[in-house]
Amino acid sequence: MANTASARKRIRQTEKRTARNRARKSRVRTFLRKVEQAIAGGDHGAAQQALQAAQPELHRAVTKGVLHTNSVARKLSRLSTRIKALSAQPQA
Repeated sequence: MANTASARKRIRQTEKRTARNRARKSRVRTFLRKVEQAIAGGDHGAAQQALQAAQPELHRAVTKGVLHTNSVARKLSRLSTRIKALSAQPQA
């Protein structure tokens, strides 16, 4: 247990920061899930819109230090490649 006032304050700060970061990460996952569902549904337009909505969230997570820059770039690249492949498929 923390003995000094500064240590107690650090614990309070860490709890707040952890809660904030957890909420940010959850929000990012929600946006990514929407993109994945649109891709699974085979709807190119909906997938494109979901990706455009997810991009600012992912970049915001990077600026806030929740996610790493390269991991976000990799996710966006892979998602856009999958969406592009949707439009290339012949429509049945």
